[in-house]
Amino acid sequence: MSAQSRSLLADAADGIRAQVRNAWHVVLDRGPNQLQFWLIALAVGIAGGAAALFFRKGIEALQSWLYRTDDITYLHSWVGNLPWYWVLCIPVLGGLAVGLILHLFTPDGRVRSVADVIQGAALNDGRVEGRAGLASAAASLITLGTGGSSGREGPVVHLAAVISSRVLHWLKADGVTGRDLLGCAVAAAVSASFNAPIAGALFALEVVLRHFAIHAFAPIVIASVAGTVINRLEFGGVTEFTLPDASILQFYQELPAFLILGGVCGIAAGILMRAIFAAEDVATHVQSRLSIPRWLRPALAGALLGLIAIPFPHIIGVGYETTSLALTGRIGLWDAIVFTVIKTVAVAVTIGGRMGGGVFSPALMVGALTGLAFGLVATSIFPEVSGSSSLYALAGMGGVAAAVLGAPISTTLIVFELTGDWATGLAVMVTVSISTSVGTRLVDRSFFLTQLERRGVHVAAGPQAYLLALFRVSEVMRPRGGERTASDAACWEMIEAGDYVDAQATLETALPAFDRTGAVFLPVVQIRRADQPPDLLGALYHVDALRAYNRALAATAAEEHS
Repeated sequence: MSAQSRSLLADAADGIRAQVRNAWHVVLDRGPNQLQFWLIALAVGIAGGAAALFFRKGIEALQSWLYRTDDITYLHSWVGNLPWYWVLCIPVLGGLAVGLILHLFTPDGRVRSVADVIQGAALNDGRVEGRAGLASAAASLITLGTGGSSGREGPVVHLAAVISSRVLHWLKADGVTGRDLLGCAVAAAVSASFNAPIAGALFALEVVLRHFAIHAFAPIVIASVAGTVINRLEFGGVTEFTLPDASILQFYQELPAFLILGGVCGIAAGILMRAIFAAEDVATHVQSRLSIPRWLRPALAGALLGLIAIPFPHIIGVGYETTSLALTGRIGLWDAIVFTVIKTVAVAVTIGGRMGGGVFSPALMVGALTGLAFGLVATSIFPEVSGSSSLYALAGMGGVAAAVLGAPISTTLIVFELTGDWATGLAVMVTVSISTSVGTRLVDRSFFLTQLERRGVHVAAGPQAYLLALFRVSEVMRPRGGERTASDAACWEMIEAGDYVDAQATLETALPAFDRTGAVFLPVVQIRRADQPPDLLGALYHVDALRAYNRALAATAAEEHS
């Protein structure tokens, strides 16, 4: 190649690099336009799908190494042949590792999951914690690899959200862009986990963003398809479960049975969720009373799991083997009932013991077992008007999962895409609709929203409830000494009467104070030591608080309907 040709190529390369740098600075300074954002969504979708794939492969590798099996598809059957002390020790060691990771890298020793992603979307412009999120992913991987009875989808969703948060930090994006990109990451993670692109996209909209804005749909679909491609490059286009051919619904005559099954699934979902919350409360109480270090709590939960796994190895890990057996009708009535109860207890111990993992896969397993047990009874009582019992297992799987997630649309589609059986859609839809109506009344709409409600984060009630928590009093008040603020004398008179608000409080606290006092304004103070008077910083006017709240409501409505 001549020197002149090399010079031309070098100049062209320098020009391309300059254009890329300029484009990047434009994105940082002005935010991405629609085409740029779609490309970013594609990149985040690929990254989220890859994270889901590596997380799954990591769990499988750890399970294969610890349990000495080359085929983890039949892990539960294999574990039944291992020495009892090995089955007991693995979850204990895993719980100890989890406890140390969470103790060192999280402020509260708690695993981050889908609830934190929902909170990030609602209250933090689509951002989630990075350091705690990575630690939670590691803890969940170890939990599932060492016998924890939970699911892999929740940790993967949060891990993908960590990736999108990092990108948002680079872009310095606003809240709308942040939430949209978070939805892209979540869609990619779910679709890569389940090989379900339609359900992945709708899950992000229905569960995390909690709206179906048109502007968010295209990039989320792009990311969801990217996540699915990542999955299929590794596993092909096969479905997660295979159903028997004879899953035929006897239309009309059999539909009342699925209405009843929906109620049963709603109750089963409520029991599962309440068992987890009860286990969390009991474990916290015992930990406090006995002064147990927080890093030891997961190890104690692992010991309980090991004891349960010795006679019931099907509780170990995600549980897809048992779910598949239920969907194909290869479990008897008594075993289905017992396995449902034991799995519920094991999930409560795992999550209540703060070992890590999610609730989606356990909900699928509990639902399949519940549906199978119901179907075995129904088909034996009315054999002449009944289809296959495995059809009830399929409907039950969707019913319990939908009630737990509070997501009837995306869960119905996930069930279809997991099994590839679209012909039985009517039975699944009927069951899901009834179970969601029943189950969501036993908690605050879903498992994740109830988790947030227990932490004092009121997302379940909608933007009108949680937006108030976004505004600190110090950001809305009129500073002391200004022309349009209250005089010091008027403020101190109200302070002496006990009518004031702390500067670090939010409008969630301030607005009820206005209702209680009927005042036009409230003094804003900074509390010092108990033996010293507070510092007067300014005054919060009722009209200013309402104006800020109305602007936030208008912005939220505009985003959801754009």
